[in-house]
Amino acid sequence: MSNQQSEVNPYRWIILIGLITSAVLEVLDSTIVNVALSTIAGNLGATTEEVAWISTGYILSNVIVLPLTAWLSSVFGRRIYLTASIVGFTIFSFLCGVSTTLPELVLWRILQGAAGAALLSTSQATLREIFPAHEQGTVQSIYVLGIIVAPTLGPMAGGYITDNYSWPWIFFVNLPVGAVAAFFIAAFLKDPPGQKHQGPVKVDFLGISLLAVGLGCVQYVLEEGSRKDWFDDERIVLMTVVGGLSLLLMVLWELSPRNRHPVINFRVLKNRDLTTALILYLALGFGLYGGTFLFPLFAQSLLHLTPTATGAAMVPGGIATGVAAIVSGQILNRPKPIVSGRAIILGGLVLFLMGTWDLGTLNSQAGEPNVRIALILRGLSLGMLFTPINLAALSSLKGREIAEGASLLNLMRQLGGSIGIAALSTYVTNHNALHYNHLAANTWQGNPAFQERLSAISAGMQAQGMDPDTAQRTALTMISGLVRTQSMTLSYSDAFHLIGLAILVVSPLVFILREPDRSGGPPPEMEMH
Repeated sequence: MSNQQSEVNPYRWIILIGLITSAVLEVLDSTIVNVALSTIAGNLGATTEEVAWISTGYILSNVIVLPLTAWLSSVFGRRIYLTASIVGFTIFSFLCGVSTTLPELVLWRILQGAAGAALLSTSQATLREIFPAHEQGTVQSIYVLGIIVAPTLGPMAGGYITDNYSWPWIFFVNLPVGAVAAFFIAAFLKDPPGQKHQGPVKVDFLGISLLAVGLGCVQYVLEEGSRKDWFDDERIVLMTVVGGLSLLLMVLWELSPRNRHPVINFRVLKNRDLTTALILYLALGFGLYGGTFLFPLFAQSLLHLTPTATGAAMVPGGIATGVAAIVSGQILNRPKPIVSGRAIILGGLVLFLMGTWDLGTLNSQAGEPNVRIALILRGLSLGMLFTPINLAALSSLKGREIAEGASLLNLMRQLGGSIGIAALSTYVTNHNALHYNHLAANTWQGNPAFQERLSAISAGMQAQGMDPDTAQRTALTMISGLVRTQSMTLSYSDAFHLIGLAILVVSPLVFILREPDRSGGPPPEMEMH
């Protein structure tokens, strides 16, 4: 459907409500369950490692189906595929809530993740097609608002529901929202004539199989690597080799002239804006999900914030993301914006680096007010980054290319998040051991600074009535605790700075992106100013 056609569509804003609510449901369900895993494990009699498959299974199936969404949409039609996906997601949510065994729950979560893939990429592609160019800034900012804020609010929502109700309600809350979204899509969304399939369906079974095996193995390695000591585990090594070879063969087959009906059109990567945005999305996924994973651990283990207080500390950052996304969208909606898309992206990068640097300089004595400014800066930056990058990536795509580009964008964001969580988890563990060994090496009797601290603490204990031997042992225990706390603080500091470094490395790519054309035509060849 062309932008000109969409201008006379009176239902596009109703469709927007259905698309955004369904997308938020999908992203929210990828994080909301994490805080309830220990409760679910206790109720279902599962171990911590076993219950982790509730999250792993969801992400595995979601990542595998994401690249297939453009093809599935073209085969079944956008309206039928989206409606069926929302209905399926809602039904599987109900089945998750009524599950009584862990294998049952994992199965429904896998199917829920597969159904949820369309709720992101197909929704985003649909928004690009049904809204005219001059409204794209607004609708893409609303979409960004959902996919960025939802992971931030998910843990707090999950904690509140688990504490005040029971874990099945994490899934039951999806039912009314899913029903409304499905009705809006089924009743008001129409397929553009060019998307209606003619003739028998040609299925690229080899491409689909290689994709499923490749992405499944890679996602498994990312999810389970840190728990299994990475390449010290034979299964991780096997999965890495199989996954890498499968993805390589899949790319070669999809690009082969012998494959007349490729399930993924890699030739769309010839578009430099899309390819650049994919790399940026990988890094932003690393920063978004990696930071969302890292901060709660830091806040609860070192700042001693409760889960509720941790979630509350992240709310201002989520609000800042929403405000920045909406404002950026409104600015970019103008025929001649007062600020270019490139300038907004560069401003977002600066704010992200500032916020991440501030988080990396916090110590164990910091409180919620100390982290608030850093999280707000980070939140503002995310809203300023995703909206203009989205517009630049999709503005020069036409027809089915839009759905193909959107599916790849969401895949890269998801993979970036998985890489971020896996890498940062291992990074924190290794650097904690590194810093502990370095600090502990200075705690010897011949070190004047150590001896002075030991004597001062011991004297204080004796002043409180302890005998000298007990005071000495207590002082040594306290110093050991201080060393552990300081080593952990330094490891989290390194991890936050690593996130900033990842964003800094890809930041020059911003100068490759072109300014989106707001007239609905192809992008101009001139660069953004």
